[in-house]
Amino acid sequence: MTPSIIIRPAVIGDLENLLRFEQGVISAERPFDITLKADPVKYYDIEELITAAHILLLVAQAGEQIIGSGYARIEPAKPYNRHQLYAYLGFMFVDPAWRGRGINNQILDGLKQWAKSQGILELRLEVYQENEPAIRAYEKAGFAKHMILMRIGLE
Repeated sequence: MTPSIIIRPAVIGDLENLLRFEQGVISAERPFDITLKADPVKYYDIEELITAAHILLLVAQAGEQIIGSGYARIEPAKPYNRHQLYAYLGFMFVDPAWRGRGINNQILDGLKQWAKSQGILELRLEVYQENEPAIRAYEKAGFAKHMILMRIGLE
């Protein structure tokens, strides 16, 4: 029998699993980003994601197992935007054994609810242009492409 999945705020006791998830995110993104330095790489201050008042880090839990994560961080918008604040989403990860079960959408729903409760009406996230499965998943969740970040190496 598959345990029911709950979405809840992360706690410091989740840190070991979240550090593993962070490396999962980095491994998944490495093929899309030639600018990443060699391991070890660290993306997040996970303790801050857990404790800061302007951030909500959610985890998906099945039984005693942590199987997914994602955060929303309130950020100031550019002065020319209609909105003053937005929520930036990141650390979206689902354990490979649990993918395809709508867990990412459950985490997104929790982050959307929290953002609305904070008076936030705009969500943003970044995804690599070549990461077509992720783009499709986010589009299915209601996100639309907005801007492309471009770069050039000068070495």
